[in-house]
Amino acid sequence: MSAVFDCSDPDERAAGIRAAVGAARAGRLVVVPTDTVYGLGCDAFDSEAVASLLAAKGRGRDMPVPVLVGSWHTVDGLVRSMSPQARELVQAFWPGGLSLVVEQAPSLAWDLGDTSGSVMIRMPLHPVAIELLREVGPMAVSSANISGHPPATTAHDALAQLDDKVAVYLDGGPADHAVASTIVDLTGVTPKILREGAITAEDLAEILDMDPDELRGRR
Repeated sequence: MSAVFDCSDPDERAAGIRAAVGAARAGRLVVVPTDTVYGLGCDAFDSEAVASLLAAKGRGRDMPVPVLVGSWHTVDGLVRSMSPQARELVQAFWPGGLSLVVEQAPSLAWDLGDTSGSVMIRMPLHPVAIELLREVGPMAVSSANISGHPPATTAHDALAQLDDKVAVYLDGGPADHAVASTIVDLTGVTPKILREGAITAEDLAEILDMDPDELRGRR
């Protein structure tokens, strides 16, 4: 049976974090609020839990799961190398609504799906998410919904879709922005926007000293 914790109450939030940490370490799924939409997450290094996450969403390995981190420094151990452009974007927009696709460190013992050697990483701007990530470590987190259905913007939305497939629901209230993160691919010669969301191309272009249309792949 799933447990739901109201994170607006300090005592319940503390209990919920403890329960979510225990669930993640036991290979179970948790739902957590983020600054974009609610996320369905598990320990990124538990391949069976990641498989359970994909199954809960009805999603195949061809759509690998992104990774959320609780600090800037965590990224260094997850990527092959941090380019100057990657560092500039991290310093400008993390924590926040920017996801970066980078080459993962070849030594990592995880299975996020068919990643072709890359990983999508983000640091969310939400205190409950950050607290959980700093306890668990990097987590594989996808939007808390059945594939093809609207992303959950409340814990109730997530519960209605995922029910007892999830061990712990952390209710942080309605999502502040309910806009998906912007995704930038840094694996090629030049950065490229794969999805424009919470961070605009113009904001990215200012940091990278590029034309927004070039980032969008229109030039």
